Amino acid sequence: MSQATVTAVSSDSDHRFSKPNRDSIRLLAGLGVEGDAHLGVTVQHLSRVAQDPAQPNLRQVHLIHSELFDELGEAGYRVAPGDLGENVTTRGIDLLALPTGTRLHLGADAVVEVTGLRNPCLQIDRFRDGLLKHVVGRDTATGEVVRKAGVMAVVLSPGTLRPGDPVTAEFPAPPHRPLERV
Repeated sequence: MSQATVTAVSSDSDHRFSKPNRDSIRLLAGLGVEGDAHLGVTVQHLSRVAQDPAQPNLRQVHLIHSELFDELGEAGYRVAPGDLGENVTTRGIDLLALPTGTRLHLGADAVVEVTGLRNPCLQIDRFRDGLLKHVVGRDTATGEVVRKAGVMAVVLSPGTLRPGDPVTAEFPAPPHRPLERV
């Protein structure tokens, strides 16, 4: 069995959809990615700030599995790490199947706690026309909405992340709660 790894790290000080890749990023406890537009104790996502700027920032770090990019490539879309606005791109861990509260140990020191699923928005179609239907859809058996655009997390322990760093999951005590959008 191969070990899960960080394949890319990205950040941007401006509120743009895509984030440039970096050699490394630094996670700050309780805040997020140093120098990133979404850094903060309270919500920084512009539409959420407009609703209530005092709500807690449960979206400090955005993680996406690179297997999604493989799937999108098979559908004819070229999507690279950072393109969908994520801070951390992983390989070898099923992020979408993790229960709420899972702690991800990233690299030597950083620990983040998964708070929920990213809720994809229409900006994805502005990035690549028609892409939204490939990252959000409905389960044909249950009719429930399926979101594939990664997970959101808060930083519990600081650390520097680089491509190639290991990723390990520490599950919360049962009963496990499935991820919901945040």
